[in-house]
Amino acid sequence: MFSKNISYQNFQKKRIISKKLKFLYKNLIERRNNENNLIKSFTKSFSYSFSKKQLAKYKKYKIFQIYGMGGSSLGSQAIYDFMKHKIKKKFIFFDNLDLSNKKIKTKQKTFNIIISKSGNTLETIVNENIFSTKNKLFITENKNNYLRNLASRLKAEIIEHKNFIGGRYSVLSEVGMLPAELMGFDSNNFKKFDNLILNQSFKKNLLINVSTLYDLIKKKKTNSIILNYDESSNNLFRWYQQLVAESLGKNSNGVLPIISDMPKDNHSLMQLYLDGNKNCFFTFFDVINQKSPNINCKKIYGNFSYLKKHNLQSIKSAQKEATKKVFNHKKIPYRSFEVLKKNEESLGELFTFFMLETILLGQMMNLNPFDQPAVELIKNETKRILL
Repeated sequence: MFSKNISYQNFQKKRIISKKLKFLYKNLIERRNNENNLIKSFTKSFSYSFSKKQLAKYKKYKIFQIYGMGGSSLGSQAIYDFMKHKIKKKFIFFDNLDLSNKKIKTKQKTFNIIISKSGNTLETIVNENIFSTKNKLFITENKNNYLRNLASRLKAEIIEHKNFIGGRYSVLSEVGMLPAELMGFDSNNFKKFDNLILNQSFKKNLLINVSTLYDLIKKKKTNSIILNYDESSNNLFRWYQQLVAESLGKNSNGVLPIISDMPKDNHSLMQLYLDGNKNCFFTFFDVINQKSPNINCKKIYGNFSYLKKHNLQSIKSAQKEATKKVFNHKKIPYRSFEVLKKNEESLGELFTFFMLETILLGQMMNLNPFDQPAVELIKNETKRILL
């Protein structure tokens, strides 16, 4: 347990935390006091490029369309799906070049939020051009780029995307928190960094976790399998996929994050997980205490009568615990997250944990966790083909 919101079970094998990792953590935490550092965006003292008063005029809209690739939309998608039980408005995400995307047929006005740090993201420019309506707000860097120039031509409002915050680390900045405010949330409720770093359990679990991951990677266990038992968290782990893949996939190193839908994948992929190549480590993830339908006792008979005392959640939990026991027997490395309260605070804690984990792991691997130089090759080649 590292908070009242989340029950956490670390990898089983005990680790000694190295002096290097302790130093990296201390240095990372101290950076929160630097105004132009992305760690500042994890805190409540971060100064947004927008004010809540400024957003009031947009809250009249019932439908929002968000245009963005990767980190420009994955964070807000994670928030929307994870917190949908509290959201009364509809959010539609244009995050790929999908020919099935169509304009929304409704009498209600839609509001469009176009997000790109560089302001030159090809897919975002194309989708905005084809699908957006006249009500627009742009989030982009304060420099000469396509979207900033387009916004000026349209006389649309522009919110600055801070240049020191990379897309995949931007969920707690304007990129994720502006949409969160329009969903009806208080962005401060996601900012748990200052509380968490004072929590010795959180610090210990984080550092042991990074130490274990580093050791597993050195042993060529580089497939990170997320066994996700909560469907509403799929986009949280799509966000996590980008965070890990872009941050650590460099210099012939990296971790491949794979999302596995559980318990469905017991009937497809589990055979491989249990008996295949030993190059994987696992993350169990579930949300507890959700309302769950009960078994209809009148329709259950014979060998399956033991199900009569259970509901959907308890059956799923039994499958999860059974899988853990088999993993223990086979000495398969895993950790486990169980969300006890599904709210802004718990989601903010997960965002913070995974970003700190990724940054520290990259630094332990002597990689720069903040750049992604290789993807520019495809961008440049695409432009040559289209010219």
